[in-house]
Amino acid sequence: MIIRDGSIDDAPAVLGMFDSAVAWLSAQGRTGQWGSEPFSAIPARVERVTSWTTSGGMRIAEIDGEPAGCLVLGPAMEYVTPAPEPELYVRVLVIDQRFHGRGVGSVLLERARAEAVEQGVSLLRVDCYAGDDGRLVKYYESQGFTRTETFKVEEWPGQILEMRLPAGAA
Repeated sequence: MIIRDGSIDDAPAVLGMFDSAVAWLSAQGRTGQWGSEPFSAIPARVERVTSWTTSGGMRIAEIDGEPAGCLVLGPAMEYVTPAPEPELYVRVLVIDQRFHGRGVGSVLLERARAEAVEQGVSLLRVDCYAGDDGRLVKYYESQGFTRTETFKVEEWPGQILEMRLPAGAA
């Protein structure tokens, strides 16, 4: 598995990752996170994914030359309380479900930790969907994150999680 910077050319692959995740969640009856309509069919979501490709924070994990997962790093999302200290925020983590179970998410989150340390930042945060059975929150906890605060965007329940990193470990 390699990780490389993303570019505008990755927009179709990243949309495909989201579409595969939506289909996978929908097949399990878990539509609360992203609904049941493919990301690629919703213009606002296509625009958002395209904007991430030029943000400078997109990383693409590839397996055998194929895009398998996407990580976008940057400032905190606009709907969460800003941290009282410098931080790096995991804005997006999505995996193409064809590569489910191959450690893609773990490798991308390790990359996020490494980039935070390289930047001299000791706080890494992420937010995620906190509804249904809470499996996504538990996933981030299994990756070393700790729950902090909950929030809602309209009726969508979210959880902020954080990870403390060694200060100045770069």
